[in-house]
Amino acid sequence: MAAAEEHSFWKDGDRPQSVEARARMMLEQAHWAATSFAAFDRERTLRIARAAADAGFAKAQHYADWAVRETGFGVAEHKKIKNELCSRGIFEHYADQDYVGKRIDPERKIVEFARPAGVIFALVPSTNPVSTVFYKIILALLTRNAIVISPHPLAKGCCADAARLLGEAAQKAGAPDGVVQVIEEPTIPLIEALMADARTDVILATGGTAVVRAAYRSGNPAIGVGPGNAPVFVDATADIAKAARRIVASKSFDNSVLCTNESVLVAEDAIADKLERQLQKEGAHLVDGDDRDRLRQYLFPDGKFNLAALGKNAAWIAKEADLRVPARLKILLAPFELAVPEEVFAREKLCPVLGYIRVPHAKRGIDVSRAIMRISGSGHSAAIHSRDPRTIMAFAAQLRALRCVVNSPCSTGAAGFDTHLAPAMTVGTGYVGRSSVGDNIGPQHLINWVRIAYDKDAAETLGDFGGIEPWDSTASLAPEIHPADGAGGDISAAMREEIRKVILEELRDLFMGS
Repeated sequence: MAAAEEHSFWKDGDRPQSVEARARMMLEQAHWAATSFAAFDRERTLRIARAAADAGFAKAQHYADWAVRETGFGVAEHKKIKNELCSRGIFEHYADQDYVGKRIDPERKIVEFARPAGVIFALVPSTNPVSTVFYKIILALLTRNAIVISPHPLAKGCCADAARLLGEAAQKAGAPDGVVQVIEEPTIPLIEALMADARTDVILATGGTAVVRAAYRSGNPAIGVGPGNAPVFVDATADIAKAARRIVASKSFDNSVLCTNESVLVAEDAIADKLERQLQKEGAHLVDGDDRDRLRQYLFPDGKFNLAALGKNAAWIAKEADLRVPARLKILLAPFELAVPEEVFAREKLCPVLGYIRVPHAKRGIDVSRAIMRISGSGHSAAIHSRDPRTIMAFAAQLRALRCVVNSPCSTGAAGFDTHLAPAMTVGTGYVGRSSVGDNIGPQHLINWVRIAYDKDAAETLGDFGGIEPWDSTASLAPEIHPADGAGGDISAAMREEIRKVILEELRDLFMGS
């Protein structure tokens, strides 16, 4: 193909671009941006990440309002908190840690340096949309990765705008063009195609089980999570007033859309009556008799969760289920007797309805909590309110949960907002939850460490790497170019034509294959 034909091919439309082809172009642009970004030092990297974090923080309320308006889920006041924590909060948590430079261990004769993943394809849920966009972009920027955001269709407006905001802030601070991009019109076939694309280096999947499984089936490396179904056990040693306050605050936080929210309350008989009274003082309403049957039928018609109730407040759900409830209402408490799969109140509920079961003693409480997590939620989260270390240890050891929150709201505690766990909107469920990672996902999961290792022989000494950085080490090896070589001493000019040919060839392959 002649040069003139090449130009007309890539410019305006001798050949129409499909949606998939344009999206693949985004991955290609992200690939080149990631390659450039990988050569940045720590100071430049932090400056870029800080600029994006500050931009998101400044508009936390704006996007909180937008997310609630667009999706109909959650509470704007609470989404603002999450947006702030997932922008500047995430940056500040990791700013003192180095995911860019090198580490030298003279004794072991090992030199390590961070290699970015490359291009991250990030799936974003409708329940926590903008906070997840902020969180994943900041993680990508801290680790010199490029990222392509794929929002849930129900939240594509607020997510796309938020991603563009952070991308523009990053670019103004010096990031390569294309380091942050977003799919404007996500569809299932498009997402599946991009997840399987060779230019995608890792998929960061937050969403429902089907989304996460699709990510793992893609053939590319994927970090995903399983569903939650957190039990909260209150034993006889607990501070009942504090436990009640924290449980109600957690279950009503953002109308319970965080997957770390408490799903079933397990209470020891000795304190159950007192706990019920305290819960009611905090805004809980115990649903029993015919009202409980109506709630069960509304919330789980045909045995499946009613998505109309997702992220709605307790008063709204009570009205839809035709329940008689007090005016001051934050959560609905739904008692049941057996923690079995057939009992719908023992399942995950992303709304302020809390299952409730009483047990005779702590051992039985642990057994019931374990049964709840067998129904759903393996590897995810659990909470306990207790002052007995033996009970707490037994609870953590016997449940299939990788984060056990003690005397804290589970929603925000397991997500690292009210505890010293790493703050995260994606929490790994480990092998027991069919996930490759068991931690709260952070920047350490988006890099690999390259290790230079010398022979153990004492005669083989470690070289002096003190003044050498991985991002600029190849520059010193480049051959000196003289005017006689025909490049005028300008190495970038000498390489420009070759780079242009490579890019055009890759783009041609991209379009011809689409």
